[in-house]
Amino acid sequence: MLRDSFGRTIGKLRISVTDRCDLRCVYCMPAEGLAWKPRGDLLSYEEITRLATVFCDLGVTELRLTGGEPLVRADVPALVRMLRSSSGAQDIAISTNGIQLARYARPLADAGLDRVNVSLDALDPARFHELTRRDGLDAVLAGIAAACEVFPGRVKLNAVAMRGYTEHEVWAFCEMARRSDLMVRFIEYMPLDADHKWRREDVLGGAELRAQIQERYTIVPVEEPDRHAPSRDWRFADAPGGVGFIDSVTAPFCQACDRVRITADGKLRTCLFSQVETDLRTPMRAGATDGELAALIEGAVWLKEAGHNIGTVDFVPASRSMSQIGG
Repeated sequence: MLRDSFGRTIGKLRISVTDRCDLRCVYCMPAEGLAWKPRGDLLSYEEITRLATVFCDLGVTELRLTGGEPLVRADVPALVRMLRSSSGAQDIAISTNGIQLARYARPLADAGLDRVNVSLDALDPARFHELTRRDGLDAVLAGIAAACEVFPGRVKLNAVAMRGYTEHEVWAFCEMARRSDLMVRFIEYMPLDADHKWRREDVLGGAELRAQIQERYTIVPVEEPDRHAPSRDWRFADAPGGVGFIDSVTAPFCQACDRVRITADGKLRTCLFSQVETDLRTPMRAGATDGELAALIEGAVWLKEAGHNIGTVDFVPASRSMSQIGG
């Protein structure tokens, strides 16, 4: 098994397939975007599949495709098909902003995808535009509907909880969950923006948000079968659906973290806030064997950080923005 020096076993790998995105969310990147990686710097689908297979041989069981926005890269269903047939992963998922999801939901399901997470921070069109700097809410909602049809019970929504924004949206999200059996998870706003404008006072904590919801609804905790899951989920007592809380800032769960990441340009990151990356692309393209790649991976994972240190005097912002790291 793939372990770090703190005794944590790594079972999940997040793979960024591109640093590009068709939105410009205020908490992620500047309005003008970023300097995108040249195509030749990105891992090919064959390279992604090879690395994923090495990770799975080391004990990883779950893969998640991320970006940027993964569905802006051509023919992602082909990558899913390759991973399903070759990697040995037990579970393959994708995180998407949903803009392209309506036309890709069925091909992704046919290729063997298991689950979908959709990032959506606002259900009010004006507020959606304010946050993403784009008009696209109708496309996202159509994508969610398409995904729910082909992945019944396996679609979750992720909303970044930001003070001044989420308080106005929480009730619409709750009603959406109650109507459709969706799990809406509120993720505390983290310092992963390219502009480095994050402020602790802009974080809307999960405990505070949960207390607000409990004033209006009766919710009951869900027993999570995976103790490493970052979300603490609750179901409505009188309706389908539920809400979850990923309290990355106010109640870090680093001691149970079981995930690592590969960036679109082939760097292994053992934490979102890593200051060190391990280059897997260069040795792979230079002819490294699977065994040599496995040794690089094992060495990097052994040095996985104890935690991200947000809110402490030791905290150092991530070396890249979220879109460049992979969600």
